[in-house]
Amino acid sequence: MLDKQVNGQQGARLANLWDEAKAAAMSEPERLLYRSNLLGSDKRITNYGGGNTSAKVKENDPLGGGTVEVLWVKGSGGDVGTIRMDGFATLYMEKLQALKGLYRGLEHEDEMVGYLPHCTFNLNPRAASIDTPLHAYVPRIHVDHMHPDAIIAIAASENSRELTQQIFGDDIGWLPWKRPGYELGLWLEKFCKENPDARGVVLESHGLFTWADTAKECYETTIEIINKAIAWFEANNTAPAFGGAVKPVLAADERRAVAQTLMPVIRGLIGADESKVGHFDDSEAVLDFVTSKNLAPLAALGTSCPDHFLRTKIRPLVVDFDPANPDVDATLAGLADAVAAYRADYAAYYERCKHDNSPAMRDPNAVVYLVPGVGMITFAKDKATARISAEFYVNAINVMRGAAGVSTYVGLPEQEAFDIEYWLLEEAKLQRMPKPKSLAGRIALVTGGAGGIGKATANRLMAEGACVVLADIDAEALAIAQSELAARYGKDFVRSVAMNVTDEALVEKSFADTLVDFGGLDILVSNAGLASSAPIEETTLSLWNKNIDILATGYFLVSREAFRIFRRQKAGGNVVFVASKNGLAASPGAAAYCTAKAAEIHLARCLALEGASEQIRVNVVNPDAVLRGSKIWTGEWKEQRAATYKTDDLEAHYRERSMLKRSVFPEDIAEAIYFLASDMSAKSTGNIINVDAGNAQSFTR
Repeated sequence: MLDKQVNGQQGARLANLWDEAKAAAMSEPERLLYRSNLLGSDKRITNYGGGNTSAKVKENDPLGGGTVEVLWVKGSGGDVGTIRMDGFATLYMEKLQALKGLYRGLEHEDEMVGYLPHCTFNLNPRAASIDTPLHAYVPRIHVDHMHPDAIIAIAASENSRELTQQIFGDDIGWLPWKRPGYELGLWLEKFCKENPDARGVVLESHGLFTWADTAKECYETTIEIINKAIAWFEANNTAPAFGGAVKPVLAADERRAVAQTLMPVIRGLIGADESKVGHFDDSEAVLDFVTSKNLAPLAALGTSCPDHFLRTKIRPLVVDFDPANPDVDATLAGLADAVAAYRADYAAYYERCKHDNSPAMRDPNAVVYLVPGVGMITFAKDKATARISAEFYVNAINVMRGAAGVSTYVGLPEQEAFDIEYWLLEEAKLQRMPKPKSLAGRIALVTGGAGGIGKATANRLMAEGACVVLADIDAEALAIAQSELAARYGKDFVRSVAMNVTDEALVEKSFADTLVDFGGLDILVSNAGLASSAPIEETTLSLWNKNIDILATGYFLVSREAFRIFRRQKAGGNVVFVASKNGLAASPGAAAYCTAKAAEIHLARCLALEGASEQIRVNVVNPDAVLRGSKIWTGEWKEQRAATYKTDDLEAHYRERSMLKRSVFPEDIAEAIYFLASDMSAKSTGNIINVDAGNAQSFTR
């Protein structure tokens, strides 16, 4: 049933979450915010960034004095679920009404957006969205515009007008497809004047408008109308979903294995001009769709709602995979041709539909990849966008389920879809976006990620836009590090894996999890470490082996997995080893440690030779005496080194021993790692950067 296909969760009607005791103490704008957040909290009502809410509020005019009517409306690019007070645009209603005298007709519609800043109330810097006239001209105080799955299933049906009348009678009207903008605002005003008792309207192929004179009534009307649609589909949509299942669903572990294999290859094929991050979804709704009889014809129709379309492109790419006879190698062999065919098809679509003033063709690669029996893979410029694109396509699946179950599903006409995708106003918005950060779309795995250097490195890479997987053997410290970085950069951008770098199976699983979480790998920072100190005659075999296992074998194991991924992606790669000054300069009483660190450095040189022909770079950072935040500089090791150098202040000893007389901190190491991991060092491989405040013994020449 339609309402039970949201992120694989079982659910009934939408709950009325309005708390009148809480709302009673709020101002009218605060009640608008409260209503907006409630509506945006459920993806059955609207997706991230979708929908809009407004209220017409009496305000004191800061210019002329007296009371004026002000439209509070979600600003451009906002999200109703997470919006705050500063996310609303505010405009004089009197000036918005005056714009009608400037409107020159449909062919000049876009110029009306340029007038909206002239209507701004109280110097509010929040830009008004293209939907502003739609809210302004509805002659009611509160207006909701949502994109509920159940309503869009009606709106995207071949006989949507008849279905709307059948389900809602005269309570909810219907308007034919019209691209959002000024003309649609005038249409809504005309409808309201001609149908004063109507509480809303279904927009063909688009969504739902509802209105009322109080915030509570508007919210409850929206919930009521959506629930009525859900109930109608429960009673009437009894046919097998999408024509019924014709292919099996693989077991969960098998689905992940296929996704893990396909994602880095797809990522390499589509990432030549822009690095992308992936997302995998094998929820119930997706699996119903990708195993169905009508998968191919429905997928070819694309989405209907403009918000869905802008996030998921003209149509998805259906991957040639047979779960009844799973042969991933055969699928891999055909992927390059499939991706090339999609690009050619997209270019043909652009040529058919472009206008003389259309922006240049954008990335022709698919966003959504549907794998029969396995699930859905999405790729975008960052993890959040890839995840949100998947959520939008799940909504599109729910819409197709409903529409195709009671009628015939209809996607947006190709020219209409193009005119939205390449809308000059949309292009102007894209041009205003900030320049991508230097590591945007890159994926890094950092071993020893919960320690001082590891966490500082993750922080530095994430500050430049990278997605990071923290790998560490310390589960408690790992959870803390992930929580800190998620709070700073967003939970989409960081994951963690419990990894002992000496455990071959665990290393392989950790990299496999990385592929499913993010779709690939660009950067490996091999930083896991330990330290030991003992005279040679007191160095036990177990202590020797422990150093070699972690600092040599461990670095080999993680590098081997990274190289395997890099070669499958065919997009280069980057390995940075965190070794030590001791790999170049011997120290007394630390033979096991120094020898293992020397092995690290030589391993890096060997890997630099092996990877160069495929643009896989391998470099080394050599720290020295990084005490702050380091787990290896606690307890016995610190005491042993202090005893060796006969000092009570080890940090001061190392600082004074250095040529520059300066302490070295985790952030200093992280900066060198970032340099080697970024394109600033694109022509460097097999190199060593010492970050030790100067030590003549460890000079590399």
